[in-house]
Amino acid sequence: MSMEHLPGELVSNVLSRLPSKVLLLCKCVCKSWFDLITDPHFVSNYYVVYNSLQSQEEHLLVIRRPFFSGLKTYISVLSWNTNDPKKHVSSDVLNPPYEYNSDHKYWTEILGPCNGIYFLEGNPNVLMNPSLGEFKALPKSHFTSPHGTYTFTDYAGFGFDPKTNDYKVVVLKDLWLKETDEREIGYWSAELYSLNSNSWRKLDPSLLPLPIEIWGSSRVFTYANNCCHWWGFVEDSGATQDIVLAFDMVKESFRKIRVPKVRDSSDEKFATLVPFEESASIGVLVYPVRGAEKSFDVWVMKDYWDEGSWVKQYSVGPVQVNHRIVGFYGTNRFLWKDSNERLVLYDSEKTRDLQVYGKFDSIRAARYTESLVSLHRGNEFSHKCFSCSLVPDPLLHDSEYLFSF
Repeated sequence: MSMEHLPGELVSNVLSRLPSKVLLLCKCVCKSWFDLITDPHFVSNYYVVYNSLQSQEEHLLVIRRPFFSGLKTYISVLSWNTNDPKKHVSSDVLNPPYEYNSDHKYWTEILGPCNGIYFLEGNPNVLMNPSLGEFKALPKSHFTSPHGTYTFTDYAGFGFDPKTNDYKVVVLKDLWLKETDEREIGYWSAELYSLNSNSWRKLDPSLLPLPIEIWGSSRVFTYANNCCHWWGFVEDSGATQDIVLAFDMVKESFRKIRVPKVRDSSDEKFATLVPFEESASIGVLVYPVRGAEKSFDVWVMKDYWDEGSWVKQYSVGPVQVNHRIVGFYGTNRFLWKDSNERLVLYDSEKTRDLQVYGKFDSIRAARYTESLVSLHRGNEFSHKCFSCSLVPDPLLHDSEYLFSF
């Protein structure tokens, strides 16, 4: 029986279990396979099926600046076998296009995955699908702030609009007055980038539920129900009240989500917002600022649309953690950097040294997922998308690199 005459359901089932790079080769086998692999329904179904397969292999996408000098950022895919007694970790580094591979180009945060697409915040801001080797630098926003103001701090959100099949980036801009070098606390402007149009536009300031401040210490991409989220606070009768700010990628609207009192003091305890229940809802990890051993309280919003559904789900620890959380996935997998700035994974009461470093608080990590979703859109001249490749990490087991720390 020829490839063309195999049952369609069988072919789809088999191909959905192959890595994306193999599927790119399979497109060349015959026309029917090409049509299947490029079909939007197969692309969507593949992301769910392949990334849900039970496997002993684990993968993370990591960014880090490994050297004291320069801002050069390594983008790595870490891989390991959970049953490997030697706890070996392999690392492949994404080789950015030549014009973005220098000390002057750097990234500070990972937002994603969203259908296998990641947003890297930095210089420049980037969308990428590492499993397809696609890398797209976003155009700069040309909006100037009103009243002679300039931007001091940005907080970005990233997500997908299923109604328009569009990936969007929203940025909150903290505005300072040039004349007084001050700003009105709690007030922001917002801009929205659309991949489909490859452009930015300003959002109506009245959409923002102001005043609200954003905690800069909560660094885990938290995306649920087509909404991105930031951990913030408001002043209420002289007291500081923790709160969540959400942005809906479909409705393009903001809302405030009230949370219970999960900590006594922000000086004594960190609170990190995280996705929960396979991104069906959100949670908060609460843990001490000080001390080498920390216990974590995990709060979860059981019903995403009900502010009254917050519960303390469970506690973890004490665990040997010197610094703050830099990643979280699943329901109990914590990623943090230790006192030597090494990336550490905690999973089911076990810790694993992932053998990579990031200087100056630069290490960030997110779950790595395989995806066939392409960043290519419409006019390729205005939507230029570069190809990049993964190469073995030259630093992972380099003794000179290890001793340089």
